[in-house]
Amino acid sequence: MLLAIDCGNTNTVFAIYSDGTQVGSWRVATNAHRTADEYAVWLTQLMALKGVHTDQVTGAVIASVVPDAKFPLRSLVRAYFGTEPLVIGEPGVELGIQILIDRPEQAGADRLMNAVAVHARHSGATIVVDFGTATNFDIIDGDGNFFGGVFAPGVNLSVEALFMASAQLPRVELKRPERVIGKSTVPAIQSGIFWGYVSMIEGLIARIKDDFGAPMQVIATGGLAPLFAAEVPAIDAVDPDLTMRGLVEVYRRNTRP
Repeated sequence: MLLAIDCGNTNTVFAIYSDGTQVGSWRVATNAHRTADEYAVWLTQLMALKGVHTDQVTGAVIASVVPDAKFPLRSLVRAYFGTEPLVIGEPGVELGIQILIDRPEQAGADRLMNAVAVHARHSGATIVVDFGTATNFDIIDGDGNFFGGVFAPGVNLSVEALFMASAQLPRVELKRPERVIGKSTVPAIQSGIFWGYVSMIEGLIARIKDDFGAPMQVIATGGLAPLFAAEVPAIDAVDPDLTMRGLVEVYRRNTRP
């Protein structure tokens, strides 16, 4: 079995795969100061609920956009699973794609995993809209290479920033409001956040396609993808496990005979 770990700025996802099929997936808030032992207490109990034990794991792969979290995650794999993890971005780890940007070393591991997974499953040039701490628009060309992208503040980040910076505006639940025009403060905020992001997504997808100059499909991923995809016809499909499947594919490419 394979342990795949995706450490993002907000959450860290752990998943177990057997022959490419996900057996279980668990999420914890990212904390760069969490120790390997703390991870192990939490993770091994959840694995046991799925009938998976540490000695069944024979390989591991890690992608992290939080540099300080790599050491405890690597220590977790070594100490409790008895294997050396493959870490995305380290020398010798082959992705099987080219990174066609000015500073390839600055490309986030999660964005590269999206590119790998998209090309393995969806043919043709693609825009991946990844709803995370930031809302990323990752561009993958027809050959599967990472072509570039666009960053925007994440939806939840914008909600929190509005609350923190405004004395009289409350923190609101992120949801689709019944009407665009709000008749009170909460619906007005919800409308601005939700429909504002819908408009941004639609506008950026159109501009990216125009700039790229060729037909492109659009795949959404991340926790909020289903909420927004329902209102954005330009999004062709939702693929919630895109980043994790990219990790599995890179591990396969680096360990196959």
